[in-house]
Amino acid sequence: MSRLYLIRHGKPAAVWGEADEDPGLDEAGKAQANAARDYLMSLPKADRPTRVVSSPLRRCRETAMPTAEALGVEVEIDPLVGEIPTPQALNAEQRPAWLKSVFQGRWKDVEGDLDYDAWRGDVVRALYARAGTAVFSHYVAINAVVSQLAGDERVLVFRPDHTSITTLETDGERLTLVEQGREASTQVL
Repeated sequence: MSRLYLIRHGKPAAVWGEADEDPGLDEAGKAQANAARDYLMSLPKADRPTRVVSSPLRRCRETAMPTAEALGVEVEIDPLVGEIPTPQALNAEQRPAWLKSVFQGRWKDVEGDLDYDAWRGDVVRALYARAGTAVFSHYVAINAVVSQLAGDERVLVFRPDHTSITTLETDGERLTLVEQGREASTQVL
């Protein structure tokens, strides 16, 4: 089994529901991205990531960049570790209320355009082949992974802080949760 790291993006310059639908990091977020890099680079060589994968969204790409630069690798973009898809019928102003209702329920009950329990499984399977990788993702996607691995049907089982690092192991066919990252009360709830 090889380690992989699931990292929530740093603090964005805008929160969900505000005008910018794809904000980058604010100054605190940039410092958090550097701290995540420093932690990952301080790991023993056998546990240190050799690849960097990011959600397509700017806040994740910017959080991933310091680690990629330190490793001398390119950031690989993978939409499967991106944000939970918003139903097409909702506009940007409606997304926060939808997300709040999603957080109160179970994966199989999430209303929208797709089977969100299946989406959760897709996120987990996207990580099987990510041994030795630092994966920069989002609050809900990280909850998808942790809830699946814990066998918990609730959407919200974990409150990962900005740049919280959750440690997983994979053998290419399954994932194991080694350690949940730091939790905090953030603007998500």
